Amino acid sequence: MNAHRGTAVLSTATFKLPAATGLTENHRLRLFSGSANLSLSQEVARYLGMDLGPMIRKRFADGELYIQIQESIRGCDVYLIQPCCQPVNDHLMELLIMIDACRRASARQVTAVIPYYGYARADRKTAGRESITAKLVANLITQAGANRILAMDLHSAQIQGYFDIPLDHVYGSPVILDYLVSKQLSDIVVVSPDVGGVARARAFAKKLNDAPLAIIDKRRQAHNVAEVLNVIGDVKGKTAVLVDDMIDTGGTISEGARLLREEGARQVYACATHAVFSPPAVERLSSGLFEEVIVTNTIPIKESDRFPQLQVLSVANLLGETIWRIHEDSSVSSMFR
Repeated sequence: MNAHRGTAVLSTATFKLPAATGLTENHRLRLFSGSANLSLSQEVARYLGMDLGPMIRKRFADGELYIQIQESIRGCDVYLIQPCCQPVNDHLMELLIMIDACRRASARQVTAVIPYYGYARADRKTAGRESITAKLVANLITQAGANRILAMDLHSAQIQGYFDIPLDHVYGSPVILDYLVSKQLSDIVVVSPDVGGVARARAFAKKLNDAPLAIIDKRRQAHNVAEVLNVIGDVKGKTAVLVDDMIDTGGTISEGARLLREEGARQVYACATHAVFSPPAVERLSSGLFEEVIVTNTIPIKESDRFPQLQVLSVANLLGETIWRIHEDSSVSSMFR
């Protein structure tokens, strides 16, 4: 690791990479962005002290996408930033085309940087004759020509095993934890919205000075429909922090917050890395149940979907630091110790 890179860090607030003149030439690092979240890609580029690579992107009359890289990337290490958010199919196809274009342009290595991995919830068969779409997407990305994956907060850890190429899995929790610590909240109890998220909530609670843990017992009756039953743990008079990887329609986390209020929680905060925000999420989240809804910018949030309780934190520095460490063959996992 270069001397100016510093030591292992937890908080992205401490990440500082001085702008390096000629970095892109000396290190043969190239950064390109898909159309899914250009503002995040620009932030990552600023952190790395470089510009996004030029690229032509257009759509033909029949809806087909066209991508052309506008500079030589022969022998370069190329990083393509593209979350697979709404419209998922379009953004996924765009990523595949970008990967193929880079491979055919003789890039030395192509890394797909996927802040939000679409189809992640279809990670196993729950009934007969279903597709495991998370695995299918992994196959598509690999076959397109990606050499490495950088993903953030995958819905389930097993998705890492769906890839036959190296995958670096990073977490948005340091950014959220930094923000919560700055608020100096008292009597915190970390709450998992379901049994499946206990490991995530436990790791989060450990970073908050081993805060106590509570679990919401939930029974899901259909896709995007959840019935909350009870709370396991003491939340009375406490500041409850609900932790999940994503908020989609907001049904699970809103019903959880309602139950926590009924059980005597003094305040309720919701934390999630990915703000999917499918309708009617905004109406549910802005109903007054939450002091704040804390998310990151892995997915762009429309102005019409913003509300007073929403706090959006940037993961650009974290992604930028991870890209640099991968490029320099340095440890990624040490950032989260």
